[in-house]
Amino acid sequence: MNRLSLTSLATLTGLFLSPATVTAQSMIEDTTPRKQALTTWGVQFEEFEYRYSDADEELVVWNGDLFYGTDELKARWLTTGEYAINEQAYETLENQFVAQTPISRFFDARAGIRIDTPEGQDRTYAVLGIAGLAPQWFEIDGSLYISDEGDASAEVDAEYELLLTNYWILSATLDGTIAFSDDREIGVGTGLVSTETGLRASYDLIDRTISPYVGVVHERQYGNTADLTEAGGGDPENWFAVIGMRMVF
Repeated sequence: MNRLSLTSLATLTGLFLSPATVTAQSMIEDTTPRKQALTTWGVQFEEFEYRYSDADEELVVWNGDLFYGTDELKARWLTTGEYAINEQAYETLENQFVAQTPISRFFDARAGIRIDTPEGQDRTYAVLGIAGLAPQWFEIDGSLYISDEGDASAEVDAEYELLLTNYWILSATLDGTIAFSDDREIGVGTGLVSTETGLRASYDLIDRTISPYVGVVHERQYGNTADLTEAGGGDPENWFAVIGMRMVF
């Protein structure tokens, strides 16, 4: 009888206490402040370099990025350019202002505008693109552009980094541009416009925020674009020795 009484008492106690316990836990969970998305910002330059070509051409080249936002939505200012030292003129000057959001575990989508303001004709483009990490650890960046003149083009950039030691890194890059229509005012013909391939060896310094590097870059134009460049007295193919640094703040 005593054993039965104790068992019954335990059962009754459980029936009375379980709802109270659940209710208390629910109240604690409900009153716990929700975590807000962490806002971050930063500035980075993948390339900030001096180039010297086999035709004695000297350039200052940069490829930078300023971002602000959360993991779910970022505002980014992407800037790239080439400044010819001897001519004291911008060969290219491009700024993109885009919003970026994740679309998968490894890729983000972005949309915005691109503004080109070199020494020649200016252009404004609508931008739609993706960026992320492909299989085998290739960094991929692809964009589709529609200009204010109605011309369409696409650009794909790929980069692969090989870790030689904890500080020495060998980076291989490939950038390609395709135009779907002629834009002769800026020297662009239909088809494959140009490619740029590079190989750079860098050394990480100061907690990997600054990485000086040396390397080589090959630029080449194709098809109608190469013909337009030659007609204007330019060279559609160049090799460059480069020295520069990567910076992250």
